[in-house]
Amino acid sequence: MIQLCIIPLCAQEKVPFDLAASQTMKRIYQFFGNSENQLLLEKYPFDENFKADYLNNNEQAAQQKKYAYLWPFSGSFSAVNALMELPKQKKEYQKILDKKVLIGLHVYRDEKRLPIGYASYLNTAAASDRFYDDNIWLGIDFTDSYLYTKKDVYLTKAKEIWTFVKSGEDSLLGGGIYWCEQKKESKNTCSNAPASVFALKLFEATKDSVYFLEGKRLYHWTKEKLEDPTDGLYWDNMSLNRHVDKAKYSYNSGQMLQAAALLYRLTKEKQYLIDAQKLAEACYSYFFQDFLGQEFKLLKNSNLWFHAVMMRGFISLFEQDQNPKYITVFAKNLHYAWRNMRDEKGLFYADWTLKNRKEKKDLLDQCAFVEMYARLAKLSY
Repeated sequence: MIQLCIIPLCAQEKVPFDLAASQTMKRIYQFFGNSENQLLLEKYPFDENFKADYLNNNEQAAQQKKYAYLWPFSGSFSAVNALMELPKQKKEYQKILDKKVLIGLHVYRDEKRLPIGYASYLNTAAASDRFYDDNIWLGIDFTDSYLYTKKDVYLTKAKEIWTFVKSGEDSLLGGGIYWCEQKKESKNTCSNAPASVFALKLFEATKDSVYFLEGKRLYHWTKEKLEDPTDGLYWDNMSLNRHVDKAKYSYNSGQMLQAAALLYRLTKEKQYLIDAQKLAEACYSYFFQDFLGQEFKLLKNSNLWFHAVMMRGFISLFEQDQNPKYITVFAKNLHYAWRNMRDEKGLFYADWTLKNRKEKKDLLDQCAFVEMYARLAKLSY
């Protein structure tokens, strides 16, 4: 057990990570929630001019949306899931999962197009694009919910999502899952690395070897097509004309790290552990930075949820090799964030350097902090 705790902004006594996670979750429902339904705002304060630049669809992005798109909303699923896995909070957060998160999530469920999947915006609005990676994150969460509670309804949902995900693969480029159902132009690390993790978790849940073989195959496909041989990190995507977008994001490499750690746990083949350890060090070298006044490496400014997903990989590796190096650095970053990166409402800024403190806060950023605090708290039990 690693003793991990944080120092609150205006007090000297230590506050456990589980309390930091639960307090931030309450702030999310206080400031991003509403009295009409179980949906959430994407930004607080509400920004009527907000455009979702991550959709790759200018027409849909330009439409004013009252509530969050699926991707940010799904962050609340991951956050509540992580809290639910804390022994003292299971009952409270399973109730929130069932009565809030999943009721809200149902409004994104698209039954008009087959196979059934979750659309990027509400099913009460005009039809929106469906992203395979959005659905994969949900599938991972449903599977995790099942593994922790053994409630069959969660596993049923996960299997349904897997059917949708599999519909996004064809033989072009030797396989691989597309990013977007409506724009089958590229096959991305963000839709293949987590698909590997999803499949391996489904194997753990069902013991059906089909899922294990799929998870292993997708891991090796992604490694072959999208790994940068110079540092072992992962590029973003390969288009159908074989052009590679060489942008590097922490969640992409983090999901390959988690897949490698899971494959090692399931097979005990040493090469997967070697892959995971090499990738962990590459992520540490690339996504963390020296920062004036800090004796530890600080996370680089990027999408905070990307970093939370990367942390899942580091935790999966720690569970296998018990090396606390990287987990300790994450803990120190979260000490720092709690002391320095919150506003008077208890919401987090997104800038680790503290140079650009914006009034508007993103739902996904707040959910990312909940998830990170909760996952570190679990290691302390």
